Amino acid sequence: MSIFKKTFVYASCIITGLAISTSVSLAEDFSEGSQAKEFGLADEVKSTFSAKVVDLLCEVAGDCADNCGNGSRQLGLVRDADNKLITVLKNGQFSFNGPIEDLLPYCNKQVDVDGLMIGDPEEFSTQFYMVQLIKDAGSDKWNKANLWTKNWNKRNPEAKGKGPWFRRDPRVIKQIEANGYFGLGEKADIEYAKENQ
Repeated sequence: MSIFKKTFVYASCIITGLAISTSVSLAEDFSEGSQAKEFGLADEVKSTFSAKVVDLLCEVAGDCADNCGNGSRQLGLVRDADNKLITVLKNGQFSFNGPIEDLLPYCNKQVDVDGLMIGDPEEFSTQFYMVQLIKDAGSDKWNKANLWTKNWNKRNPEAKGKGPWFRRDPRVIKQIEANGYFGLGEKADIEYAKENQ
């Protein structure tokens, strides 16, 4: 399957997952016992629950891969209490980091999670989840959902330096060099800089 087709299929899965995930009624409250830290995001609600970690593409479209795609697919949670598919888009770090590194070791396993549900269910009808803590179901030991940056550093030892990871990421740098900061080429970047000095 071509990169374009894979990207389209994955994007379609995520959009579909967002459309069907986590329509929460006001009567449901998963905040009791939550240890999650608030981030000050709009409509955030502390939320802790038991769930199964799933590959969203597998769950929504039946296109399944070994070990949830080994990090190449978006992962989510099927909540035990109501069988809702929860789209997990963020881990517990303040940087722009996703949750896959933290969820992948629990692929197709039962877990307990703690974090923030984000979004007003009345206004948007869907929400997404920011996982901050995760553990095997029934375990007493919580693990912080902060593996992304640690694993990125291991994968990119040549990208050491100051500043956030995304300013040093070889993949990001390669895209900027090829297409410019706006994806419109270097000429557009130069024109923008001149117009906005």
